[in-house]
Amino acid sequence: MEFSIKIKNETFATLSRKIGYKVMGINPGEEANMVRDLSGRRYPRFHIYIKRKDDDFLISLHIDQKFASYEGSNRHSGEYDGEVIEQEAERIRLLTN
Repeated sequence: MEFSIKIKNETFATLSRKIGYKVMGINPGEEANMVRDLSGRRYPRFHIYIKRKDDDFLISLHIDQKFASYEGSNRHSGEYDGEVIEQEAERIRLLTN
């Protein structure tokens, strides 16, 4: 699921703390990779990629169900839409208002 939020004067680090996500990395193209555990274990977890465009944060959200199954592959079992994804997107929107 993709959506955007408008926030002024926010960094990836402060945004991650505000929404309860852990920063996994920030690439040179200014895209942050963040996760939030669902069960206290590594998987399943919410996973977001965030790009900044002016005062907007463009967010791509999905659930990682498990670790990549094949050696050399980044592919994993994931969910990209549905009620749980929509609820998490709404939670993020509410926390950033």
